[in-house]
Amino acid sequence: MAINGDLIILSVYDGAAYRPVACLTSNSLSETTNVLESVTKCNPGETLKTKGTRSYNISAEGEYIDTTSAGGQTTLASHDYLKTLADAGNINWRMATGLADNPFYYGEAIITDLGLTAPANEITTFSATLEGSGAIVTTDPLI
Repeated sequence: MAINGDLIILSVYDGAAYRPVACLTSNSLSETTNVLESVTKCNPGETLKTKGTRSYNISAEGEYIDTTSAGGQTTLASHDYLKTLADAGNINWRMATGLADNPFYYGEAIITDLGLTAPANEITTFSATLEGSGAIVTTDPLI
């Protein structure tokens, strides 16, 4: 059965709990494996390939809402809260998987790109890119 994208929610850790990133219109997780190639006289005419390092990034887009001011939705995270985290350094994140056996992925990342788009007479949106630091795991490392 296909998993509904509405179930895959990115959250960021605020020091006490994970805050869902608010009003997402899209989020994604992309993993990459570096391939090491070797050509030697031991195996003439053959290129041997070996798994190298792994890396990942997360991207997210959503509608901008107030998540830091008095009266704002302070249990959520939007551009305003993500900016605070980006200024602080590495963050911990969690992403729901929609899977019964492993309901979440966890990791540490740096917010490398944070954008805010405010066109006239339209809803303000934000985008964020997180570059992973370390491995993605299925057990919360903060517990």
